[in-house]
Amino acid sequence: MVDLVTAGRALGVGRTKSYELARAGRFPCPVLRVGRSYLVPTAGLLTLLGLNDPQHPTESE
Repeated sequence: MVDLVTAGRALGVGRTKSYELARAGRFPCPVLRVGRSYLVPTAGLLTLLGLNDPQHPTESE
């Protein structure tokens, strides 16, 4: 999991816009609300960025 701001930066989205999108349910990948925080599952973010391709496993797999 990464925080919403980190995920937004990876996508080229600023802090304020990231929170606006998350609140509206329009962030481009899944977002979980945990207490008062927003967390983004790493798998969804990597898939969106095209870095989680099952055809090309990473070195750790």
